[in-house]
Amino acid sequence: MAKKSMIEREKKRERLVKKYAAKRAALKEIIYDESKPMEERFRATLKLAELPRNSSPTRLHNRCQLTGRPHAYYRKLKVSRIMLRELGSNGQVPGLVKSSW
Repeated sequence: MAKKSMIEREKKRERLVKKYAAKRAALKEIIYDESKPMEERFRATLKLAELPRNSSPTRLHNRCQLTGRPHAYYRKLKVSRIMLRELGSNGQVPGLVKSSW
């Protein structure tokens, strides 16, 4: 089980990313539009830099939905390898059969 503070920090980042997504997209559109004047593009760059760092989607880290474990994460199932094995052993994942030889 991950520390509760780390899980909460990640949730806070997710909220910030969601909150500022439209604003960031609009500013980036201005920045990458070469038909706009350089001054306007530079102002947009400065406004983008003023936004909270944690509102950037690259700062998000995938974590297991059940335990908060940051490593060995299966994106499709949103759980870690340990929980996948446990859920598979309990028969809670459809189509998953734990094999042993």
